[in-house]
Amino acid sequence: MTYLTFMLVLLLGCKSDDAIPSGGAIAQGNDPNFTIVAHTDIGLAAFNRKVVVFDIDIYAVAGVTDSKLLHAANIMAQYLDNDEDGTVDDTNVWNAMKAADAFVVMWKNESDLDNLNPPAGREGQDLGNDETRPEWHANKNGAFDAALEEIWHIITNAGYSNAYPNDFGETAGTTLTNAMDLARGGRHTYIPNPYPTSAWYTYDDTTCDYNCQAGEYIYWAMTAILGAQENRLNEIGNEWKLNTRAKVEQVDPAVFALLTSSNFRLPTVLPDGTYRH
Repeated sequence: MTYLTFMLVLLLGCKSDDAIPSGGAIAQGNDPNFTIVAHTDIGLAAFNRKVVVFDIDIYAVAGVTDSKLLHAANIMAQYLDNDEDGTVDDTNVWNAMKAADAFVVMWKNESDLDNLNPPAGREGQDLGNDETRPEWHANKNGAFDAALEEIWHIITNAGYSNAYPNDFGETAGTTLTNAMDLARGGRHTYIPNPYPTSAWYTYDDTTCDYNCQAGEYIYWAMTAILGAQENRLNEIGNEWKLNTRAKVEQVDPAVFALLTSSNFRLPTVLPDGTYRH
């Protein structure tokens, strides 16, 4: 399972949505809450349309289907407004995402990312058309819906880690990474070969540094707590062994306490791609 995060650290330039890019009119889609629109945002001309969810942009190339673009928008909305009352649950997280000018890009072929050149100052995450699988939510079996992962990554990377750096920061010494160090059997700045036998989080992508490991860790723990991983132990056990809420609570009480703390407005219901506000 791979993902690519774009971290751009200077201030964002101007954006505009008042013109249709070359290629003709954009179909608006048929979602009751979200509209597909054209854009002229700098450095994203290869992505011919977007949906805006609580001021967060989700762009797509022409090869991405409208239904999957709108599905990603619904997943984003349900993570940010988990009680679906029409208002984001944690304004600190939302404001941090907006300060980072967070965005998601949806691609059909990985080469589509070669044409991505947003202004410095935007923090982004990618999501593939073919790995976006709305049908998974019907019975939580079959090929997994990667929208649950990639959308959560941008929310934690740009949102929680910036809004609450002492707790959700991805550098060593935060509440999150202290828990991760226990889960990995030690504070490893490299990929152990092998991991300690005591470890239950054993992600082994050598391109994933310590901060990246933290982003993967909070994804695994949160989605396990929410019930997304219950049927997937055989598929994911090589990197994450706690596939149920009960296992996380029992084996990893540190991260369970963090992700269920009343101090934060974290999701309590797994998004299903149907935002009901």
